[in-house]
Amino acid sequence: MAAAAAGLSWRRVSSFTGPVPRSRHGHRAVAIRELVIIFGGGNEGIADELHVYNTVTNQWFLPAVRGDIPPGCAAHGFVCDGTRILVFGGMVEYGRYSNDLYELQASRWLWKKVKPQAPSTGSPPCPRLGHSFSLYGNKCYLFGGLANESEDSNNNVPRYLNDFYELELQHGSGVVGWSIPVTKGILPSPRESHTAIIYCRKDLGSPKMYIFGGMCGCRLNDLWELDIETMTWSRPETKGTVPLPRSLHTANVIGNKMYVFGGWVPQSAGGEISAHDGEWKCTGSFSYLNLDTTEWIGLISDCQEDKSNLLPGPRAGHCAVAVGTRLYIWSGRDGYRKAWNNQVCCKDLWYLDTEKPPAPSQVQLIRATTNSFQVKWDEVPTVEGYLLQLHADSPVPSAVGIPGTGVPETSVLSSQGGSSLHQSPQSLPSVPYPEMKVDHPSQTNNVIPNNVQVSLSSNSLLKVEGKEKVAAPENKITQETMRNHADATGFKESNAPSLLPVCTSSPQTSANVGELHDSDKRTVNPDASVSSTVSSTQTMLLKLLISCLRQRSILDRQMIHTPLGDGDWLCKL
Repeated sequence: MAAAAAGLSWRRVSSFTGPVPRSRHGHRAVAIRELVIIFGGGNEGIADELHVYNTVTNQWFLPAVRGDIPPGCAAHGFVCDGTRILVFGGMVEYGRYSNDLYELQASRWLWKKVKPQAPSTGSPPCPRLGHSFSLYGNKCYLFGGLANESEDSNNNVPRYLNDFYELELQHGSGVVGWSIPVTKGILPSPRESHTAIIYCRKDLGSPKMYIFGGMCGCRLNDLWELDIETMTWSRPETKGTVPLPRSLHTANVIGNKMYVFGGWVPQSAGGEISAHDGEWKCTGSFSYLNLDTTEWIGLISDCQEDKSNLLPGPRAGHCAVAVGTRLYIWSGRDGYRKAWNNQVCCKDLWYLDTEKPPAPSQVQLIRATTNSFQVKWDEVPTVEGYLLQLHADSPVPSAVGIPGTGVPETSVLSSQGGSSLHQSPQSLPSVPYPEMKVDHPSQTNNVIPNNVQVSLSSNSLLKVEGKEKVAAPENKITQETMRNHADATGFKESNAPSLLPVCTSSPQTSANVGELHDSDKRTVNPDASVSSTVSSTQTMLLKLLISCLRQRSILDRQMIHTPLGDGDWLCKL
């Protein structure tokens, strides 16, 4: 557990542009590629705007939505199917809940209210909040939530639900209707503010839905499994330390792990947890469940202190969304007691890289002349760009005054179209050549550029630590692209330093592939190399190093469920 926690590093985003949404709780988020889309929630009123955060450009924006724009809601269902988003239920005002269904075509920012057919047996879902709404294939699965037993919205009589519905979707747009599946086994107990995710093991191919925690008069930490193919409920046996009972937490699947963060946990007295806890607190604990082995692994404990502010603070009712293998957390309620005067909503945005970016393939030398060469490597479908670093083959003299790990500041080169690497033989310096970031044009397509030619000229200079100079790329868009890259591909609070390790070289031209362990520290660990002989009159040879920069999201849809409720928690939204 300690080793797993040591390998994770949260980072707070402290610099971004655009209209930042006001802090809140009870909101929801999904991801469409590199975009995080947030809707609903409340803090001094329920929010009805649709906010979008671009994780590549580090920018918030408000899309110009049109159509049947839904009213603001909180603790609603929110799922993403390709480029369409479905919103179901939630609280529209205190004591008044909804069972309306809306569809957003995000490619056109077009809202549409849809009316599914009622089940052939039974009634459609009643108005509710705090339910889970999960998507798999062409069906959404609705479980539980909280209903108001009273017809008078001013008289809130909570009724916890454990009903289960299936919503069939039409391809592309629209829905077919609700159905009530016949299930086997024992249904989970009624609850709201729980989480639900769907996971399918690669070797077995049988999709399973997992429900964890929630609220039903007291907080829960039970785990339930539904085999979607057989519609059988069960209680899987788990290993490891189960997280404390909680509600208003989030759960996200990345790989084969379900990451659980935050929520309300009971305020224990003397180490004991009351069966009906009247007081509770927010937590910043962080765990994951290995869905293949059903083992719980704790990463951040409930009692762990963070005096240096290196971890997201305790919160409940936040949103969490996975973009590739990066987990984002935004806002939520930071209150340690039930008393309303202690309610504070967080304003911070955090992210966590749960895995190392995969290493690119070996670099291949395509062609070389006396003053240029061209290289190529295989695509990596989940990365945003590559780092290409050039080094002189001969050792760097100690008199140069550059540290042993120093290379020049980075210069960025657009990878759209080809350019070739030219170097005048008489101008070759005795210091490493500049590194180059080859950006992925994610705004236009999803194809990683893997055939790159780069230009160098001795006419333009780039500063090096130690006041040395080195040739910079001769490209009209170099300086502009460098500025754009600082805004587009990395969070400003964690910009890479201008130094990278210098590779010692052998008397031949080598092309090395390295995997980037931490894109913010820019530490490069070469893991493979290929060698080629270059027909050239140059007396100095070059060494190439390529690393993945930062992962981006072009992966499968997210199963995001952060329902809120706890009966009267929304009365001050």
